[in-house]
Formats: sequence, C-alpha cells, structure tokens
Amino acid sequence: MSDSPLYIQIKQFIADNIESGRWPVGHRITTELELTKQFGVSRMTVNKAIRDLVSEGKLQRKPRAGTFVCAPEEKAESPLLDIRNIADEVNQRGKHYRSEVKKQLAVTADDAIATKLGVMLGKEIFYSEIIHFENDTPIQLEVRWVNPSHAPDYLSQNFSEMTPNEYLSNSCPLSAIEHTVEAVLPDQHVQESLALKQSEPCLLLNRRTWSKDNLVSSALLYHPGSKYKLSSKIVLD
Repeated sequence: MSDSPLYIQIKQFIADNIESGRWPVGHRITTELELTKQFGVSRMTVNKAIRDLVSEGKLQRKPRAGTFVCAPEEKAESPLLDIRNIADEVNQRGKHYRSEVKKQLAVTADDAIATKLGVMLGKEIFYSEIIHFENDTPIQLEVRWVNPSHAPDYLSQNFSEMTPNEYLSNSCPLSAIEHTVEAVLPDQHVQESLALKQSEPCLLLNRRTWSKDNLVSSALLYHPGSKYKLSSKIVLD
C-alpha cells in the first residue's frame, strides 16, 4: 500500500482510470459512497480527491446526475527555444489578448537581482509586473527587471498597448537568450495573479536576454500548469 495520504491514493486511482481509457470522456465515475466503501475512508476524504480533480479540469460535477470525466482542456503553447510576443501568440490562436500592468517603477538592485542582471549592488534598475490574459483567463504573470543603461525609456512605455517583449525587441535587438524551466508550487501572490487553485502547480520560465554583449533583461514568467505548455523543435542534420 502506498504511503501517500489516502485522498492522494483515491485521486491517483481515478486519474489512472481516466488516463488508461477505462473511464472515457463523458463517463460517470464511481460514486463517492462507493469510493468510501472501496477505500474504507470518510466521505470527506473522497470529496477532497474529487474536488482536486475537478479543479484540474479532469472531472465535472453535475447536480443530481453525478461526476463525469471531462474532455482534456486545450493548453496554450509557447516555443521554448525562441522568444515570441505573447500578444501575437494569443491572437494567432484566434483569442483576445489583453494585459494588466500591476507595477512599473524604478527599484534598487539587491544581491539576487544584481546577480541576475549583472549590475552593481544598489544600482537603480527598472521593474515591471504584468498579467497577460487569453480572453478572460490569465495565462502568464511576467515579473521583469531591466537594465536602464540599455533601455532608458522602459518606464515611459504604455505596456497596456504593447508588451515589454515587443518594446525590448525593437529597442534592443536580441542577440542571445538563456532559459531555464521548472515546475513550482506558487506562492499566494502568484496564485492570486493567475487565479490558481491552492494545489495547482506552475511552469516557471526563467529568462535572461542579451543585445550584442549587453545583458538587458531578466524575467520570471509564471504559467498555470493546467493551461499552458512549452515546446521545442530541434532539426538534426
């Protein structure tokens, strides 16, 4: 028997039935009462497992009818080995793009940011925090630090009309990028910004960009794990 909490075991049991095809899209799953008997647990434990799967988009509750398997939700997709304007990506998918600028100001570089951006400790740098939406769904929280020596007009831009990516690509033509990707459990601020459930993970893309030999920008790009994926294509000779 697994050492995982009982609700995790039940959640995995349901997920395995869905992923194996034993419970196809539209299938009404085993009732909560039957699952409590099968696993010898409380109704509350079963309910938590099902609620998690509902929040992840794998199950749907229908009042007085039961709980049913959902069709997989289509995920937004971005290239991993390239930089594209997120507004263009959303529009190309036939969806409506908009953004909310939460912060856009000058700050003082602490140890971590000075290292990320390759500047002296205590130097004044530019900071922005923007939520990007596909229709009315938040799909990316962008947290960015910019070296003002290379993009002096950054704070005067209207990022409700253009993205930082678009501005920086035009003012500081890209010469090199550095990417790292990891799955993280978001803090409360990221959860609220992306309207995430408490247990939902994020994809975090850590990106630094250079123009010529100048390190211009360092950004943290948070994406809802259930709604986003990153991809790459490598052509081999």
